[in-house]
Amino acid sequence: MSRQTWKAGNMLYPLPAVLVSVADRAGRSNVFTVAWTGTICSDPPMVSISVRPERYSYHMIEETGEYVINLTTESLAYATDYCGVKSGRDVDKWKETGLTQIKGGHVQAPMVAESPVNIECRVTQKLELGTHHMFLAEVLAVHVDEQYMDETGRFLLNDAKPLVYSHGRYLGVGKEIGSFGYSVKKDKTKQKHWNSTSGHDNRRR
Repeated sequence: MSRQTWKAGNMLYPLPAVLVSVADRAGRSNVFTVAWTGTICSDPPMVSISVRPERYSYHMIEETGEYVINLTTESLAYATDYCGVKSGRDVDKWKETGLTQIKGGHVQAPMVAESPVNIECRVTQKLELGTHHMFLAEVLAVHVDEQYMDETGRFLLNDAKPLVYSHGRYLGVGKEIGSFGYSVKKDKTKQKHWNSTSGHDNRRR
């Protein structure tokens, strides 16, 4: 297969397109879209977002050291795009998108009620990397929408139809291909058939 070589750049897709909600010390809040976000540690639970210093919300994060990551869904695609192209300097994005603010338990920044998952974060470190500054943060609490809980208490995030961003396009996540570890799990039906036809005894392994 032939390949083209491009100059160095960011081509790590797809990415989660999340709504980040923030507030300043005076209580003024904003919500903006971030695709450069991710998990960086599981114990302690930590995440990161990368933000351009010129963005309206940047100073709010610097002032309070807090933010909320709100996961998005296909039904939130319009609001997600709007909050990424419009500035809180010019419009009230809560009002224009119809998103609802709800109070969390640990940070001043509001959470997005329409989001299936809200992650309250407190900044532990800022890395000034270049065009973007990365805010590393400890996860203080995770809130989930109960409508996606099944009768056993399991949270079914995929039922919310999560939204991802890939090379300038918003996409749904599509159908499930497998679950974690499925590549090494034995197919019991096939294994039983193979054992019966080959005379193989698993106890001899």
